[in-house]
Amino acid sequence: MIQRIQSIFLALAILCTLSVVFTPIYDRAMEDPQNWIGIGLSASLLIAMLLDIISIGLYQKRKNQISWVKRAMAFQVIGIGFGLGVLFSLGGIGTYLWDEAIGCGLAVLALIFQILALRSINKDEKLVRSIDRIR
Repeated sequence: MIQRIQSIFLALAILCTLSVVFTPIYDRAMEDPQNWIGIGLSASLLIAMLLDIISIGLYQKRKNQISWVKRAMAFQVIGIGFGLGVLFSLGGIGTYLWDEAIGCGLAVLALIFQILALRSINKDEKLVRSIDRIR
């Protein structure tokens, strides 16, 4: 359900993850001669994005939604690792690599949105449990 705050956080995480593809860090990763870094980056971000989409649809099953968001966070961390690997292989964060750093920053921002969504789902679960105790 789109009215719930965790759905909005997950949608923002999807948008941030998708926007990494349009940054120079993705282009630099695809320039790898053996192409395993580019494939690893794109696959991990794609899987994280798909898991976020699946978890938006699981709004009625909060325990399942928590596990799907945790899986998406794991793949997001792997994507951040690939992005940081590309960034540091280019020479670290210097004056000419700010565009590439923005791509890594967007991936980290998506992870933050996933963490916020997870916290909101946990709050809803605690609220439902407390209401069940009252009945």
